[in-house]
Amino acid sequence: MKTINIIILIVISIVIAIFAGAYGDSSTYTDFGTARNNRGKEYHIVGKLVKSKPMVYNPLLDANRFEFYLTDSLGNEAKVIYSEPKPTDFDRSDKVVVIGKFNDSGDDFIASKILLKCPSKYEAEMATE
Repeated sequence: MKTINIIILIVISIVIAIFAGAYGDSSTYTDFGTARNNRGKEYHIVGKLVKSKPMVYNPLLDANRFEFYLTDSLGNEAKVIYSEPKPTDFDRSDKVVVIGKFNDSGDDFIASKILLKCPSKYEAEMATE
């Protein structure tokens, strides 16, 4: 084989390996029930904050622990533990997306990331009219 053919095959192999790795690490949107049944696999879950249950964040005790309850689109509720500081304007968010997985030993969803969807200022203006 010519050197150029070998180089092209190596480049193609690297590209395939990158895509396979990215596909294997990607997570999907689902509900708490599916995530609970597939412990250890990372998922995106869209939900609403359960404001009737306590949010636990004490920066003096542990600034990197935030706990709250979330209800997914099917009505399943779970306690979410986030090992980072409480996001700014978390209380005002309309919807919350948590990215993470259920731990093996308990029934808590361990979030690695939190994405907030805050209510639009345009929705507030329309509600007052």
